[in-house]
Amino acid sequence: MPRGPFSGRAAGRGPHVAPPEGARVMEENTSPTTALISSSVAGHDCCGGFGNIDFRQADLFVMSWLLGYVDPTEPSFVAAVITIVFNPLFWNVVARWEQRTRKLSRAFGSPHLACYSLGLCILLLNILRSHCFTQAMMSQPKMEGLDNHTTYFLGLAFLGWGFVFVLSSFYALGFTGTFLGDYFGILKESRVTTFPFSVLDNPMYWGSTANYLGWALMHASPTGLLLTVLVAIVYVVALLYEEPFTAEIYRQKATRLHKRS
Repeated sequence: MPRGPFSGRAAGRGPHVAPPEGARVMEENTSPTTALISSSVAGHDCCGGFGNIDFRQADLFVMSWLLGYVDPTEPSFVAAVITIVFNPLFWNVVARWEQRTRKLSRAFGSPHLACYSLGLCILLLNILRSHCFTQAMMSQPKMEGLDNHTTYFLGLAFLGWGFVFVLSSFYALGFTGTFLGDYFGILKESRVTTFPFSVLDNPMYWGSTANYLGWALMHASPTGLLLTVLVAIVYVVALLYEEPFTAEIYRQKATRLHKRS
């Protein structure tokens, strides 16, 4: 019986044949992205390939891409995160402490003076937060896809919208209403429902978030966008504590007025 050319040795163990020069160049120039896709889908037909993709590799690729724009260990980024988280925590803790003990009012000799002092501290902390936010953006790369006139003017629109809501909220609430005067016993006749509160709950917080979003878009900054998401999350958490507490303060006031009448 005749024997084929590979009889007597295992297939594939013949003498090594060097690949053509062009094939070697293509192999050397294969990008990580191409390698990822090839390793994920090679050998699978069009109908069953997605079920065989290694999504762990895809997740690593996405993380690598994101970290190409945002370095979470960069000092200015860390400072921005700290100020974003710290500020609402600070004013909520201090305001609740004052509401329970009245120690700030006694220390300053007046609840109004104590409220003005806390408001000044909050303003300074917010200036520091904005500075750290900007420094974090400037210290990390822009995203080319966002670096265009359309995105810039969209960011400008968000910035303008945010300023309208922040300033109109301040006008409607006044200084003490804006800076937690109700925790100092400085209450309004009723909760404010005029513009911008007539169109949006908590317009001061969402206006501030819009400011940061607009600023990030104007700078085509993925870092700014990520920090804006953190701002929004921190505000949402703060509202979970603030809104029931404020509602309870005004409920107690209404109860006292009802008893007097």
